[in-house]
Amino acid sequence: MSTTASNDGALETHGESHGLETRGIDPVPHSERTARTRELLPTWVAANISVLLLTMGAGLAVSYGLNFWQALVVGVVAPVVSYGLVGLMGIAGKRGGAPGMALSRAVFGQRGNLLPGALIWIARWGWETINAVTGAYALLTVLNILFGIRSNTFLIIVTLLLFVVTTFAISALGINAVRRCNRWASYLFAGFSVLVLGHLVVDTDWGKVFGQAAGPTPLMITGVGVIAAGGISWAPSSPDFTRYLPRTASSVAIVRNTVGGAGAGVVVLPMVLMGAVMAVSTPDLASAADPVSFLGEILPLWIAVPYLLIALVGMLLINAMSMYSAGFTAQTLGFRVPRHWAVSVNAAISLVFGGVLMLVATSFMGSFIAFLSLLAVAFSAWVGVFGADMLRRREYDAEALLDTTRTSAYWYRGGFSPAAVAAWAVGLGTGLLFTTSDWFTGPLASGNPVGEYGLGWVATVVVSFLLYAALPKPALPRTPAPATEEPAPLAV
Repeated sequence: MSTTASNDGALETHGESHGLETRGIDPVPHSERTARTRELLPTWVAANISVLLLTMGAGLAVSYGLNFWQALVVGVVAPVVSYGLVGLMGIAGKRGGAPGMALSRAVFGQRGNLLPGALIWIARWGWETINAVTGAYALLTVLNILFGIRSNTFLIIVTLLLFVVTTFAISALGINAVRRCNRWASYLFAGFSVLVLGHLVVDTDWGKVFGQAAGPTPLMITGVGVIAAGGISWAPSSPDFTRYLPRTASSVAIVRNTVGGAGAGVVVLPMVLMGAVMAVSTPDLASAADPVSFLGEILPLWIAVPYLLIALVGMLLINAMSMYSAGFTAQTLGFRVPRHWAVSVNAAISLVFGGVLMLVATSFMGSFIAFLSLLAVAFSAWVGVFGADMLRRREYDAEALLDTTRTSAYWYRGGFSPAAVAAWAVGLGTGLLFTTSDWFTGPLASGNPVGEYGLGWVATVVVSFLLYAALPKPALPRTPAPATEEPAPLAV
């Protein structure tokens, strides 16, 4: 194992020790890229083990007035679209062997990358805060069900602190620890989800479920965007989980396992449908004070407790994956610390913001939906530019990625790629014009299909993609020839 310092000051340590990942944002050499595409399946299953999907499914039925069949369409389309984009972005990871926001330097320039990088890093604060709060609520609900201990300020702080510290420990250990936890959590979650489904089949008034009238089509399309927002937020992180794949790994398999792990029939669809079905008999579910306690009322004790504990583990893993990626993002922004110390910054922030949300905020779900609507736009601007660049770039210069001085092949004009920065800024601004939320409403959010159907994030992707494709761009620098690799693609 050896340690070096990149030109941007981020400490980079090479190799692994007793399962602890010590590599930072430096590209992974071919000799260490031994992962398989099938390992992405449990990774993206675990990334969606969230009871928030149940509450969001209930919101489709109650707030949006959608019936079972419309919720089914939303539950299929949303993960296919969002995690399809996540899978496509993941292809860059096997090409460059580096985290997504490090590869992004090749697109935006060494300084230009600070703009989307800072926004994405800040957006992760909100995402990790939401997950930490949900995990704390799950633990509080278990304590109430089993021991009759009611929530109070002291317990809120303790449970939130416990959740954040555990999340930090898992994410700081690195990719192997995350993968191992993901695999076992996926098995447990699948087993208990079957029990919950069985209970619903027996206990639900299906005549009432299927007798619900169809809701407005615009709200169904808006529902797709709301459910898809969480998936889109993983797009810049996708290369973080594919950079240990060899360059010969199948791109089709990367997309297939990403969509398959999260998508229709595995996690998102069943949970969205379960939430919609539960809401028929418990309409207050969509507007509950917290997103977890309703499970203790709807499910029998022997199902509710283990299911909540597994959901708690799921939220831990979601946050661990997010903080794992956030550590890399912080390093690309110039934090001159190893990845696990960069992760600690996000852990501290989510602890503070989580306490505010649990102790001060009056509406968890209102804040959550407002956050999602803005989150989708923030990440979609990067997706549009980075995705368009992937069409012309097949390789990344490892030395240039880490060289943040004027000698870098990715310095471009004063450290900026004008085409990428302009396309990102215009796409971001366009999306915000059409966005509606409790926190912000754009001037074009009504009176047109894009705003009324909640498609601001789609407008962001399209505008940033097309504008970057059309603008003159710096010539691609010549990259060193990759090391000799296996000739046949690995499709598993």
